[in-house]
Amino acid sequence: MKPAAFDYSAPESIAETLDLLAEHGSGAKVLAGGQSLVPMLNFRLARPAHLIDVNGVDSLSYISANGTLRIGAMTRLTALGESDDVAGAHPVIPAAVAQIGHRAIRNRGTIGGSLAHNDPAAELPAVLMALDGEVTARSADGERVVGMQDLIEDRLFETTLGDTELLTEVRIPAAPASSTFGFQEFARRHGDFALAGVAAVIATDGSTITHAALGAFGGTHATRLPTAEAALVGAETGDAAFAAAGAGAAADFPSTSDVHGTAEYRSHLIKVLTVRALKDAARNSGGGNG
Repeated sequence: MKPAAFDYSAPESIAETLDLLAEHGSGAKVLAGGQSLVPMLNFRLARPAHLIDVNGVDSLSYISANGTLRIGAMTRLTALGESDDVAGAHPVIPAAVAQIGHRAIRNRGTIGGSLAHNDPAAELPAVLMALDGEVTARSADGERVVGMQDLIEDRLFETTLGDTELLTEVRIPAAPASSTFGFQEFARRHGDFALAGVAAVIATDGSTITHAALGAFGGTHATRLPTAEAALVGAETGDAAFAAAGAGAAADFPSTSDVHGTAEYRSHLIKVLTVRALKDAARNSGGGNG
């Protein structure tokens, strides 16, 4: 298998990258980790006229924790999963990263590449939705900040990024006080794409849930689960509230059928995984932020 012919550029700065995107527009593809794009090129599912390799743009790789957690788009998944700053601010992120492929994949894959690729089975878009994350998108014409729910489209492998925009940074606000997390996914084998998964962040005052945010993946696209969240806020932690949230999650989830499972099966998985993630969060209570 060989990709279709393309021109290649390897910029060393954000400014140079933006100039190339402005010049080539919809005919260009940005290569970050390449763990998803390269197979698509080889299968000729993607046929860009120009490939822009940003692996030499060192300024896009960083982690900064000072209230808001800021992560450069080219930060590798291994660095993300092993960062003490990330684990201290939002331990749900390393919990999710540990489920992404295998170490060789995480060594090359990047947070920005994962978000911009928008694979519906990817963990990070849903996790960042639950954390109220946002991204910075830059072009030669300026910069804008996009919330995760506004970035992700309900179409396969598409986002609201423009043809000349580069995702440069991920921003995640500090977690609510007394928050805790749970993360659950189901795959046929560890390292396989998940059939479904849930990230849960809750905060409590005593035994009363004061904040609930749940992100789900494995359907047609990553999504928040508002009915499940509404069932939790104001309720007492425990089986009754978690069961109600599970039912709400199944109702919210944009399920889909494929060779690996029916839509009904995935909806059932989301219901079960939501309950499990919330039980994880209850067990993790007092052990850190979301």
